Amino acid sequence: MRLAVLALSASLLSAATEIPQGSHALLRLVNSVSTRTAREGDYVYMRTASPIAANGQIVVPEGSYVQGVVTRSLRSGRVKGKAELAIRIETLTLPSGKTIRLSPHLSSVDSEGTEQKVDANENEIKQGSGHGADAARVAELSGTGAAIGGLATRTWTGAGIGAGAGGAVGLATVLLSRGKEVDLRQGSTIDVVFDRAVPVE
Repeated sequence: MRLAVLALSASLLSAATEIPQGSHALLRLVNSVSTRTAREGDYVYMRTASPIAANGQIVVPEGSYVQGVVTRSLRSGRVKGKAELAIRIETLTLPSGKTIRLSPHLSSVDSEGTEQKVDANENEIKQGSGHGADAARVAELSGTGAAIGGLATRTWTGAGIGAGAGGAVGLATVLLSRGKEVDLRQGSTIDVVFDRAVPVE
């Protein structure tokens, strides 16, 4: 009986000293990262924004340091091509100073008011196409051009010419401007998932 109790205690202790498979961890960025400036090999520093628990015990306390590295950074194109950012999470440092190697995959990311989100198939953060915003910009400048043309000539012909000119300016603006970048600002969060259990002691 005593042996069974010791075995049970040992199994509970070992279970509590690992991050279980399937666990989520919310990480808060210490430094900002953007496809505008990030290069392959750049380090990304984060801290756990909430504790990681197992069997009713905290395995990784909130505020533990996490280090990742940029493995791919692609800027958005002027006509086509969406911004893409890949980050590999590499180490977790506990308050005790113990460093653990790990490799969870990205699950979700703050959108920062844009269409950026995690592509689970490629484990990358990708920005949306921005086609809706481009169309709205062209329409806005067309409308402004029509109003100016109509007021200047007080005719529908002038409004039509103004709309055409405004649309041309809007289209040129869209073609010469890059789309939105992937921007992870200081303080934004990334949710990661552990594909396998990670021993912490």
